[in-house]
Amino acid sequence: MTQQRPKNIASAAEVAKLAGVSRSAVSRTFTQGASVSKDTRERVLAAAAELNYHVNHLARGLSSEKSRPVCILGANLNAPYQASLLDALTQRLQLAGRAVMVINTSGGEASADAALRQTLNYRASATIVLSGTPQTTLIETCVQSGQQVILVNRAGQFEGTDHISIDYQSAMADAHHMLLRAGCKNLAVVSSTIQSPSLLTREKLFIQAAEDAKQACTLLRAGPTSYQTGVDAARRLLASRDRPDGVFCVTDLIACGFMDVAKNEFGLRIPEDICIVGFDDIEQASWLGYQLTTFSQPLGAMADAISTLLENASDKERKKQHLIFHAPPVWRHTVRPRAS
Repeated sequence: MTQQRPKNIASAAEVAKLAGVSRSAVSRTFTQGASVSKDTRERVLAAAAELNYHVNHLARGLSSEKSRPVCILGANLNAPYQASLLDALTQRLQLAGRAVMVINTSGGEASADAALRQTLNYRASATIVLSGTPQTTLIETCVQSGQQVILVNRAGQFEGTDHISIDYQSAMADAHHMLLRAGCKNLAVVSSTIQSPSLLTREKLFIQAAEDAKQACTLLRAGPTSYQTGVDAARRLLASRDRPDGVFCVTDLIACGFMDVAKNEFGLRIPEDICIVGFDDIEQASWLGYQLTTFSQPLGAMADAISTLLENASDKERKKQHLIFHAPPVWRHTVRPRAS
């Protein structure tokens, strides 16, 4: 069996030769708004189709801001919330005609740094840093390279960057009020040892709301941001003599693990015996086995805002922006509507 030789990538010069036009005519045909006759355009497009020719936008991007790739920097991209955010963002950027390069920083700082420097070699025009824990040194590299940097849920960390944030002050006040109105007296916050900026903010503001109401509130960081952390936290908290009757989990994924242990190992009824609130409104939160009361981050609106920030990047007079989005409560069945 003979091996097929790999096909060479057709060049603009080959298209020009087949179409019987100049090299510049090929360039004008594939440049939006450029002047080219109908006959020339048709001949060039026909030749390009025959040769399977595609414009090298990467080469063009060295001089065209909007053609240059956008880098997305994030960790734990397999987690439900991160995956949903990445999905919304890449879909929106694709609609805007932007090429995207994703760097997963979970593999460690050295490998992430090597990948990031590769994006700089490709002249990436901007870097979007997702919520989570990409190392600050990587973000500093982007800022120092002159890139536009957009931080998601990491407000206050860096100057000279755009910020996309959630109004956690209102959300955490609402989360506490839900449990207070349900008659919960002994509260707990189940969080993550990862301690990313967004998770730390949720912890702090919920605990502050409880303290303002003069309520006891226990903080437990039982492990990383995962389902298993919710499992481990439930086994520790629910076995204690002063078992909480109202729990705020800083993510839905943690809440799902907590709920499964509460129901299946301790035989607790939710919300009759214990009320649980999550955050993020991941897909699993709506599943029949959970029906978790939570807060929804407006991923579509956040992705639209990021796309607009990228679109306006060429405006040298534009000031860096801090855009704050409301995360509305999603009422399901894990919190009593009022004290019983």
